[in-house]
Amino acid sequence: MTGFPPIRKAVFPVAGLGTRFLPATKSIPKEMLPIVDKPLIQYAVDEAIEAGIDTIIFVTSHKKGAILDHFDPDAELESLLQAQGNHELCTRIHNIIPDHVSTQYVIQEKALGLGHAVWCARKLVGDEPFAVLLADDLIRSRRGDGCMKQMVDEYHATGSACIGVEQIPLSMTDRYGMVSVQKDATGRKYIQHIIEKPAPEMAPSNLGVVGRYLLPGKIFKLLESVRAGVDGEIQLTDAISKLLESRPLLAHAFEGVRYDCGSRQGFIRATVDYALEHAELRGEMLNYFDTVKNPPR
Repeated sequence: MTGFPPIRKAVFPVAGLGTRFLPATKSIPKEMLPIVDKPLIQYAVDEAIEAGIDTIIFVTSHKKGAILDHFDPDAELESLLQAQGNHELCTRIHNIIPDHVSTQYVIQEKALGLGHAVWCARKLVGDEPFAVLLADDLIRSRRGDGCMKQMVDEYHATGSACIGVEQIPLSMTDRYGMVSVQKDATGRKYIQHIIEKPAPEMAPSNLGVVGRYLLPGKIFKLLESVRAGVDGEIQLTDAISKLLESRPLLAHAFEGVRYDCGSRQGFIRATVDYALEHAELRGEMLNYFDTVKNPPR
Protein backbone atom coordinates (compact mmCIF):
# COMPACT_ATOMS: atom_id res chain seq x y z
CA MET A 1 0.00 0.00 0.00
CA THR A 2 1.04 3.63 -0.52
CA GLY A 3 0.27 6.83 1.30
CA PHE A 4 -1.71 8.18 -1.65
CA PRO A 5 -5.54 8.26 -1.61
CA PRO A 6 -7.04 5.32 -3.54
CA ILE A 7 -8.71 5.74 -6.93
CA ARG A 8 -12.27 4.62 -6.21
CA LYS A 9 -14.41 6.65 -8.63
CA ALA A 10 -14.54 6.79 -12.41
CA VAL A 11 -16.41 9.29 -14.58
CA PHE A 12 -17.82 8.20 -17.94
CA PRO A 13 -18.92 11.12 -20.17
CA VAL A 14 -21.67 9.57 -22.32
CA ALA A 15 -23.87 12.51 -23.27
CA GLY A 16 -22.46 12.98 -26.80
CA LEU A 17 -24.63 12.72 -29.89
CA GLY A 18 -22.57 10.23 -31.90
CA THR A 19 -23.25 12.02 -35.18
CA ARG A 20 -20.65 10.02 -37.11
CA PHE A 21 -22.83 6.93 -36.72
CA LEU A 22 -26.15 8.44 -37.79
CA PRO A 23 -28.75 7.21 -38.48
CA ALA A 24 -27.87 4.27 -36.17
CA THR A 25 -27.34 6.59 -33.20
CA LYS A 26 -30.60 8.49 -33.71
CA SER A 27 -32.23 6.16 -31.20
CA ILE A 28 -29.28 4.08 -29.89
CA PRO A 29 -26.52 5.75 -27.84
CA LYS A 30 -23.17 5.33 -29.59
CA GLU A 31 -21.81 3.86 -26.36
CA MET A 32 -24.33 1.02 -26.70
CA LEU A 33 -23.12 -0.04 -30.14
CA PRO A 34 -21.85 -3.62 -29.72
CA ILE A 35 -18.39 -4.99 -30.35
CA VAL A 36 -19.34 -8.65 -30.93
CA ASP A 37 -21.62 -9.22 -27.92
CA LYS A 38 -20.88 -6.36 -25.51
CA PRO A 39 -21.58 -2.64 -25.92
CA LEU A 40 -18.67 -0.23 -25.99
CA ILE A 41 -19.54 1.25 -22.61
CA GLN A 42 -19.32 -2.14 -20.92
CA TYR A 43 -15.74 -2.69 -22.11
CA ALA A 44 -14.78 0.64 -20.51
CA VAL A 45 -16.65 -0.11 -17.28
CA ASP A 46 -15.01 -3.55 -17.08
CA GLU A 47 -11.61 -1.89 -17.49
CA ALA A 48 -12.34 0.49 -14.62
CA ILE A 49 -13.53 -2.30 -12.32
CA GLU A 50 -10.40 -4.31 -13.10
CA ALA A 51 -8.40 -1.28 -11.89
CA GLY A 52 -10.09 -1.43 -8.48
CA ILE A 53 -12.72 1.27 -9.06
CA ASP A 54 -15.96 0.68 -7.14
CA THR A 55 -18.05 3.76 -8.06
CA ILE A 56 -19.12 4.28 -11.68
CA ILE A 57 -20.43 7.77 -12.51
CA PHE A 58 -22.20 8.28 -15.83
CA VAL A 59 -22.48 11.87 -17.12
CA THR A 60 -25.39 11.42 -19.45
CA SER A 61 -28.31 13.15 -21.17
CA HIS A 62 -32.05 12.70 -21.00
CA LYS A 63 -31.90 10.67 -24.24
CA LYS A 64 -29.42 8.04 -23.02
CA GLY A 65 -31.79 5.86 -20.98
CA ALA A 66 -30.53 2.71 -22.71
CA ILE A 67 -27.17 3.02 -20.93
CA LEU A 68 -28.85 3.19 -17.54
CA ASP A 69 -31.09 0.25 -18.45
CA HIS A 70 -28.11 -1.85 -19.51
CA PHE A 71 -26.41 -1.60 -16.12
CA ASP A 72 -29.58 -1.89 -14.03
CA PRO A 73 -30.67 -5.38 -12.87
CA ASP A 74 -33.39 -7.09 -14.93
CA ALA A 75 -35.01 -9.66 -12.65
CA GLU A 76 -37.64 -10.61 -15.23
CA LEU A 77 -35.06 -11.45 -17.92
CA GLU A 78 -32.91 -13.35 -15.43
CA SER A 79 -35.92 -15.42 -14.30
CA LEU A 80 -36.79 -16.22 -17.92
CA LEU A 81 -33.24 -17.36 -18.70
CA GLN A 82 -33.15 -19.49 -15.56
CA ALA A 83 -36.48 -21.10 -16.50
CA GLN A 84 -35.06 -21.89 -19.95
CA GLY A 85 -32.01 -23.49 -18.36
CA ASN A 86 -29.68 -20.85 -19.84
CA HIS A 87 -27.65 -20.38 -16.68
CA GLU A 88 -24.51 -19.10 -18.43
CA LEU A 89 -26.32 -16.20 -20.07
CA CYS A 90 -28.13 -15.46 -16.83
CA THR A 91 -24.82 -15.23 -14.99
CA ARG A 92 -23.38 -12.95 -17.66
CA ILE A 93 -26.17 -10.37 -17.41
CA HIS A 94 -26.38 -10.65 -13.62
CA ASN A 95 -22.68 -9.87 -13.25
CA ILE A 96 -22.54 -6.89 -15.62
CA ILE A 97 -21.95 -4.81 -12.49
CA PRO A 98 -20.50 -6.76 -9.54
CA ASP A 99 -22.29 -6.41 -6.21
CA HIS A 100 -19.47 -4.36 -4.66
CA VAL A 101 -19.65 -1.70 -7.42
CA SER A 102 -22.22 1.11 -7.39
CA THR A 103 -23.47 3.23 -10.29
CA GLN A 104 -24.47 6.88 -10.17
CA TYR A 105 -25.82 9.25 -12.80
CA VAL A 106 -25.73 12.98 -13.45
CA ILE A 107 -27.33 14.86 -16.35
CA GLN A 108 -25.30 17.14 -18.61
CA GLU A 109 -28.03 19.54 -19.69
CA LYS A 110 -26.05 21.02 -22.60
CA ALA A 111 -23.25 19.44 -24.65
CA LEU A 112 -20.55 22.01 -23.86
CA GLY A 113 -17.51 19.78 -24.26
CA LEU A 114 -15.54 17.14 -22.38
CA GLY A 115 -14.34 19.58 -19.72
CA HIS A 116 -17.92 20.57 -18.94
CA ALA A 117 -19.01 16.92 -18.83
CA VAL A 118 -16.32 16.11 -16.26
CA TRP A 119 -17.23 19.24 -14.26
CA CYS A 120 -20.83 18.03 -14.07
CA ALA A 121 -19.63 15.12 -11.90
CA ARG A 122 -17.97 17.35 -9.31
CA LYS A 123 -20.53 16.82 -6.53
CA LEU A 124 -20.37 13.04 -6.88
CA VAL A 125 -16.57 12.92 -7.01
CA GLY A 126 -15.70 15.49 -4.34
CA ASP A 127 -12.07 16.31 -3.63
CA GLU A 128 -10.56 12.87 -4.15
CA PRO A 129 -8.56 11.74 -7.19
CA PHE A 130 -10.62 10.00 -9.85
CA ALA A 131 -10.51 8.40 -13.27
CA VAL A 132 -12.11 9.49 -16.55
CA LEU A 133 -12.71 6.93 -19.30
CA LEU A 134 -14.06 7.64 -22.78
CA ALA A 135 -15.86 4.62 -24.19
CA ASP A 136 -15.04 5.70 -27.76
CA ASP A 137 -11.45 4.66 -27.09
CA LEU A 138 -11.57 0.89 -26.75
CA ILE A 139 -8.19 -0.32 -25.47
CA ARG A 140 -7.44 -4.02 -25.68
CA SER A 141 -4.63 -5.56 -23.66
CA ARG A 142 -3.86 -9.02 -24.98
CA ARG A 143 -1.70 -9.89 -21.98
CA GLY A 144 -1.44 -8.39 -18.54
CA ASP A 145 -3.34 -5.49 -17.03
CA GLY A 146 -5.72 -3.17 -18.83
CA CYS A 147 -4.84 0.46 -19.51
CA MET A 148 -6.56 1.90 -16.44
CA LYS A 149 -4.98 -0.67 -14.12
CA GLN A 150 -1.58 0.26 -15.55
CA MET A 151 -2.29 3.93 -14.84
CA VAL A 152 -3.54 3.29 -11.31
CA ASP A 153 -0.34 1.35 -10.59
CA GLU A 154 1.72 4.30 -11.85
CA TYR A 155 -0.26 6.64 -9.63
CA HIS A 156 0.38 4.47 -6.57
CA ALA A 157 4.08 4.35 -7.43
CA THR A 158 4.50 8.11 -7.91
CA GLY A 159 1.47 9.96 -6.52
CA SER A 160 1.18 11.80 -9.83
CA ALA A 161 -1.89 12.37 -11.91
CA CYS A 162 -1.65 10.45 -15.16
CA ILE A 163 -2.90 10.72 -18.75
CA GLY A 164 -2.92 7.98 -21.37
CA VAL A 165 -0.98 8.80 -24.55
CA GLU A 166 0.14 7.14 -27.75
CA GLN A 167 2.03 8.13 -30.87
CA ILE A 168 -0.21 9.86 -33.41
CA PRO A 169 0.56 10.52 -37.10
CA LEU A 170 1.45 14.20 -37.42
CA SER A 171 -1.22 14.57 -40.07
CA MET A 172 -3.84 13.83 -37.36
CA THR A 173 -2.70 16.16 -34.57
CA ASP A 174 -5.70 18.43 -35.13
CA ARG A 175 -7.93 15.64 -33.76
CA TYR A 176 -6.15 15.19 -30.41
CA GLY A 177 -4.77 16.92 -27.39
CA MET A 178 -1.00 16.79 -27.94
CA VAL A 179 1.76 16.81 -25.31
CA SER A 180 5.49 17.31 -24.98
CA VAL A 181 7.24 15.25 -22.32
CA GLN A 182 10.50 14.95 -20.41
CA LYS A 183 11.87 11.72 -18.94
CA ASP A 184 13.01 11.47 -15.34
CA ALA A 185 15.76 9.21 -13.98
CA THR A 186 13.36 6.24 -13.85
CA GLY A 187 12.36 6.60 -17.51
CA ARG A 188 8.89 7.89 -16.69
CA LYS A 189 7.64 10.64 -18.98
CA TYR A 190 6.25 13.81 -17.40
CA ILE A 191 4.15 16.24 -19.39
CA GLN A 192 5.74 19.63 -20.02
CA HIS A 193 3.11 21.14 -22.29
CA ILE A 194 -0.34 20.20 -23.57
CA ILE A 195 -2.41 21.80 -26.34
CA GLU A 196 -5.79 20.91 -27.80
CA LYS A 197 -6.00 19.93 -31.48
CA PRO A 198 -3.01 21.85 -32.87
CA ALA A 199 -2.17 22.01 -36.55
CA PRO A 200 0.72 19.63 -37.39
CA GLU A 201 3.25 22.46 -37.54
CA MET A 202 2.18 23.60 -34.04
CA ALA A 203 2.18 20.19 -32.35
CA PRO A 204 4.73 19.92 -29.50
CA SER A 205 5.42 16.24 -30.33
CA ASN A 206 3.72 13.21 -31.85
CA LEU A 207 2.24 12.06 -28.51
CA GLY A 208 -1.54 12.38 -28.47
CA VAL A 209 -3.87 12.13 -25.49
CA VAL A 210 -6.35 9.24 -25.60
CA GLY A 211 -9.47 8.74 -23.52
CA ARG A 212 -7.92 7.72 -20.20
CA TYR A 213 -7.20 10.14 -17.35
CA LEU A 214 -6.36 10.01 -13.63
CA LEU A 215 -6.95 13.47 -12.20
CA PRO A 216 -6.96 15.19 -8.80
CA GLY A 217 -10.16 16.70 -7.42
CA LYS A 218 -8.51 20.09 -7.90
CA ILE A 219 -9.34 19.86 -11.61
CA PHE A 220 -12.95 20.93 -10.90
CA LYS A 221 -11.86 24.36 -9.61
CA LEU A 222 -9.67 24.79 -12.66
CA LEU A 223 -12.52 23.84 -14.99
CA GLU A 224 -14.61 26.64 -13.50
CA SER A 225 -12.07 29.17 -14.75
CA VAL A 226 -11.70 27.71 -18.25
CA ARG A 227 -13.34 29.60 -21.07
CA ALA A 228 -14.69 28.03 -24.23
CA GLY A 229 -11.79 27.10 -26.47
CA VAL A 230 -11.38 24.90 -29.54
CA ASP A 231 -14.76 24.15 -31.19
CA GLY A 232 -16.44 26.57 -28.76
CA GLU A 233 -16.34 23.95 -25.99
CA ILE A 234 -14.97 23.78 -22.44
CA GLN A 235 -11.84 21.72 -23.03
CA LEU A 236 -10.49 19.39 -20.37
CA THR A 237 -7.09 19.91 -21.98
CA ASP A 238 -7.13 23.61 -21.00
CA ALA A 239 -7.75 22.76 -17.34
CA ILE A 240 -4.98 20.15 -17.44
CA SER A 241 -2.64 22.82 -18.84
CA LYS A 242 -3.42 24.97 -15.78
CA LEU A 243 -2.89 21.97 -13.51
CA LEU A 244 0.64 21.58 -14.88
CA GLU A 245 1.55 24.90 -13.28
CA SER A 246 1.24 23.42 -9.79
CA ARG A 247 1.90 19.68 -10.03
CA PRO A 248 3.49 17.05 -12.28
CA LEU A 249 1.45 14.85 -14.61
CA LEU A 250 2.62 11.57 -16.04
CA ALA A 251 2.18 10.67 -19.71
CA HIS A 252 1.48 6.94 -19.72
CA ALA A 253 2.23 5.15 -23.00
CA PHE A 254 -0.01 2.19 -22.26
CA GLU A 255 0.59 -1.40 -23.29
CA GLY A 256 -2.24 -2.44 -25.57
CA VAL A 257 -4.05 -1.63 -28.79
CA ARG A 258 -6.42 1.32 -29.04
CA TYR A 259 -9.38 1.37 -31.40
CA ASP A 260 -10.94 4.74 -32.18
CA CYS A 261 -14.52 3.50 -32.07
CA GLY A 262 -15.78 7.05 -32.54
CA SER A 263 -14.92 6.44 -36.20
CA ARG A 264 -16.52 3.84 -38.42
CA GLN A 265 -13.15 2.46 -39.49
CA GLY A 266 -11.97 1.98 -35.91
CA PHE A 267 -15.28 0.44 -34.90
CA ILE A 268 -15.11 -2.11 -37.73
CA ARG A 269 -11.48 -2.98 -36.95
CA ALA A 270 -12.36 -3.56 -33.32
CA THR A 271 -15.29 -5.77 -34.27
CA VAL A 272 -13.11 -7.90 -36.55
CA ASP A 273 -10.25 -8.25 -34.04
CA TYR A 274 -12.52 -9.11 -31.12
CA ALA A 275 -14.42 -11.62 -33.26
CA LEU A 276 -11.14 -13.31 -34.15
CA GLU A 277 -10.41 -13.75 -30.44
CA HIS A 278 -13.85 -15.23 -29.76
CA ALA A 279 -13.62 -19.02 -29.46
CA GLU A 280 -16.98 -19.61 -31.13
CA LEU A 281 -16.40 -17.20 -34.00
CA ARG A 282 -12.72 -17.40 -34.93
CA GLY A 283 -12.85 -20.42 -37.26
CA GLU A 284 -15.93 -19.23 -39.11
CA MET A 285 -14.50 -15.72 -39.47
CA LEU A 286 -11.20 -17.01 -40.87
CA ASN A 287 -13.08 -19.15 -43.39
CA TYR A 288 -15.12 -16.14 -44.41
CA PHE A 289 -12.03 -13.94 -44.86
CA ASP A 290 -10.47 -16.64 -47.01
CA THR A 291 -13.58 -16.64 -49.18
CA VAL A 292 -13.47 -12.84 -49.51
CA LYS A 293 -9.78 -12.90 -50.37
CA ASN A 294 -10.12 -15.76 -52.81
CA PRO A 295 -13.70 -15.65 -54.15
CA PRO A 296 -14.91 -18.73 -56.03
CA ARG A 297 -14.99 -18.39 -59.79
